Amino acid sequence: MLGTDFIRILHINLSTQKVGVEERKDLVPYLGGTALAAKLLEENMKPELPPLHEEQPIIFAIGPLSTIFPVVTKTVATFISPHTGEYGESHAGGRLAMAMRNAGYDAIVLKGRSSKPIYLSISDHSVDFKDARGLWGLNVEETGRIIREREGSPGKRSIVRIGVSGENLVSFAGVNVDTYRHFGRLGLGAVFGSKLLKAMVVWGEKDIPVSNFKEYYSTFRWIYKKVTETDLMAKYHELGTPINIRVLNAISSLPTRNLQQSTFEHAEAISGETFAEQTLVRKVSCVGCPIGCIHIGQFRRLFDKGYEYESTAVSYDHELIYALGSLLGTRTADEVLELIDEVEETGLDAMSTGVVLAWATEAFQKGMVRLEDTLVPLEFGNTAAYKESIHFLAERANEFYTVLGQGLRKATAMYGGTDFGLVYGGHEMAGYHTGYAFALGQTVGARHSHLCNAGYQYDQTAEELKDEEIVEYVLKEEKERCLLTSLVICLFARKVYDRETVLRALNSIGIAFTNEDLDRLANEAFYTRWRIKEKLGYDVKAETFPRRVFETPTRWGKMDQERLQRLLQLYSNRVAQEYERFRSRA
Repeated sequence: MLGTDFIRILHINLSTQKVGVEERKDLVPYLGGTALAAKLLEENMKPELPPLHEEQPIIFAIGPLSTIFPVVTKTVATFISPHTGEYGESHAGGRLAMAMRNAGYDAIVLKGRSSKPIYLSISDHSVDFKDARGLWGLNVEETGRIIREREGSPGKRSIVRIGVSGENLVSFAGVNVDTYRHFGRLGLGAVFGSKLLKAMVVWGEKDIPVSNFKEYYSTFRWIYKKVTETDLMAKYHELGTPINIRVLNAISSLPTRNLQQSTFEHAEAISGETFAEQTLVRKVSCVGCPIGCIHIGQFRRLFDKGYEYESTAVSYDHELIYALGSLLGTRTADEVLELIDEVEETGLDAMSTGVVLAWATEAFQKGMVRLEDTLVPLEFGNTAAYKESIHFLAERANEFYTVLGQGLRKATAMYGGTDFGLVYGGHEMAGYHTGYAFALGQTVGARHSHLCNAGYQYDQTAEELKDEEIVEYVLKEEKERCLLTSLVICLFARKVYDRETVLRALNSIGIAFTNEDLDRLANEAFYTRWRIKEKLGYDVKAETFPRRVFETPTRWGKMDQERLQRLLQLYSNRVAQEYERFRSRA
């Protein structure tokens, strides 16, 4: 919408291979990102059909600030999640936002199912449906390499692709974006696979119109200095999110061995400091970001006898170190990188993979599943066994891994072990056992993500826990994050982009928003997602919690189940009341 009074949407039907472009003036108030993608999902989805039905859409959306201001780097994808059966939303950095902008599209809507494996090549002048039968069955790295050789345009294009887990419809398969970024969580990779869509390449060379360049440039420089000359984002460049490992371990909040513990005796060996000192080889950025928060670690991998090694580089962050490190009892940084590399090759979501394997390990130890199910003797700290089991998951090697590949909620329903299955809202637990605000926040968040509302921050910084304040924090923070993600601002930059900064950026490019407009946008995004969830049958009052989270101490000691259920009820009542007021005003 930059420089126009409409939202420009590319519609692609994979069944008919027909393409159309739509210019929507009525969607301008949604701006982009979460608000726009959620609205387009609501318009195009079929609530009565299953998530992987060919008529269910995939939406990609950017925003008016995308890549023309520092750290406005994300693309939002929305879909019906095959993992939870409800609202799906995922964010990815890399080059995709730039590529969509240069191709001239604010949003892309994909529908249908191809008759054979294909990949899409989308530019500012064409959409091509290309045969991907030769790519089907290849891992993420090989797929990217071959497409780069075919498509060219280095630096200008973005390549998103799936691995074998997406092809096999594993419900938590992700989508790789430009090697080091991902649409993780909630199973977008399985939606790609169900449509026989192996990959999508986007590029273009359209100019970016800015009417008042002097005001825009002045604003850009002001924001750039906030990003680079203050300490607001310093930690993301230095150690990055792995700085959390030591911090959480020190306050008994680091989930360990399927949350049988909240401290890890090998935490120092997999801390952010150790990763930086022993494995870090470089830091890279998404397009439009000067920070360099993507930390790349390197390890040596033996590929043949006679001391034949190769060096392999993968990106790491706190969530991966938690899920494939402490939660599985992995004792060294190199071993964590090895497991990350296996997950990357197969295209699985790392967090869900670690959590389901942690449950499977405990279930195996308790005799609830057998060796003929797991195929390898799962044991906390056994990296070799986990490397094999990651591929068994992606390839659906037997009935057990097929069920496990649909997530813990389905696995525990079949095999038992619900009490130690780490699930919040049907989604595998994130890496923070900090207390009530985190547990409530991941459960009620629109996408059941810790990033929906960052309840863990409240747990870590509050001087005391008060029920009403927890509910207020979780609700208010999610709405504010809806605003940021509708502008597709990276949440790492949330302290940079306060309301004053957001308004100045919008006004500098001719979008005359006020603070009241920002409030409206935040509420619109929040309640559009809420409506979608209701249409898909979601009932927040029906949520339950695994017993394990009440058995293992947090920073605040052990949580009380009755109190957490009371918080859930308070939140449900509060949202219902506000939703009625919102609908009446609308």
